[in-house]
Amino acid sequence: MYLKNNAEFLFLYQAINTNPNGDPDQENKPRMDYTTNTALVSDARRKRDCRDYFKNNGYKIFVDTLDAKKVPMDKMFKAIIAEYLNDETRFNIILDKNSELQAIWTSFKEKIKSQNGLDLYYELNKKKKEMKMNDQFTRFNNLLITEIIKSDLIDIRLFGSAMAVEDVTMTYTGPVQLTWGYSLHPVDLVKSNTITSIMNDDSSTFGKKYKLHYALMCHYGTINKFAAQKTGMTQQDKDSFRKALVQGMMNNQTDSKQGQIPFIYIEVEYNEDFDGYLGDLRRFIKVKNMKESIRSMNDISIDFSDLIKVINDMKNISGKSYIKNIYHWIHPGEKTQWNHLLDGLDSQFIDLLAPLKK
Repeated sequence: MYLKNNAEFLFLYQAINTNPNGDPDQENKPRMDYTTNTALVSDARRKRDCRDYFKNNGYKIFVDTLDAKKVPMDKMFKAIIAEYLNDETRFNIILDKNSELQAIWTSFKEKIKSQNGLDLYYELNKKKKEMKMNDQFTRFNNLLITEIIKSDLIDIRLFGSAMAVEDVTMTYTGPVQLTWGYSLHPVDLVKSNTITSIMNDDSSTFGKKYKLHYALMCHYGTINKFAAQKTGMTQQDKDSFRKALVQGMMNNQTDSKQGQIPFIYIEVEYNEDFDGYLGDLRRFIKVKNMKESIRSMNDISIDFSDLIKVINDMKNISGKSYIKNIYHWIHPGEKTQWNHLLDGLDSQFIDLLAPLKK
């Protein structure tokens, strides 16, 4: 069953002596807003962690490599289409899910005789113009890739894709939209030390590592029910996304990313008949009493009271509640000290350390 409720969420994490998102235009220094001295992290960085985690757990993803090499979108599209057309059983399962797709494929087989589905597809691709079947071929591609996405490609079901591919006109807007994250306070760069990277047996290069001393980072995101209907995003997909957001970060243990610790996830799920959002929830979080040099959470004071108030206000507007559920997760190592931040939030705990379920 596809999602029927809009939702919005906050994801906070700590970055300790790490580089949350290197900027290739700035010697791979952490991305920064130099006016406010706050750290920045792109939405693409978070999505990459999720995709890597899905792949490591056996999920098929679209934004991926072929034979350990990056490939353009059209090549990946052809590889995925070929995978299905070469597997009659899997292809028939897809056809059975969409009567229009099945009807178009039947008409193709009547025009081009071939025992192999992939050969038929390629032959039709060559002759579609002279056979005046351009529109029908495009329609077939649109329907086929949509059904494949709904069945197998979790990253497109979640994040969408423009599908810049010849003979495909579909654009998939991702139900899950993430903002760029930013630190909730000014940050300091670690003074860079010269390092040596050995390139081969008789030469080496010298460079620098850039990291932050400490940053409490926060992303805001939305989940849209209308986009979910088009990509096929389900409740199980949402559960998987939450876990990938947390565990994907935990499993990204590269040199530059060690020191990233998921902190808090909060989600507001709205009633089916409500189509809106409160909007960027970060504006309701206050950070006060900051020390001049921030090196840990103990050097700042975080206040969620405005956030909790506005969420609770949505439960009673002219006698009507717009909220169905509120969910939260907090890192087990931080509960004792920071659980008070959620006081007054009537929310349901969800275990985001549990294994993914396929």
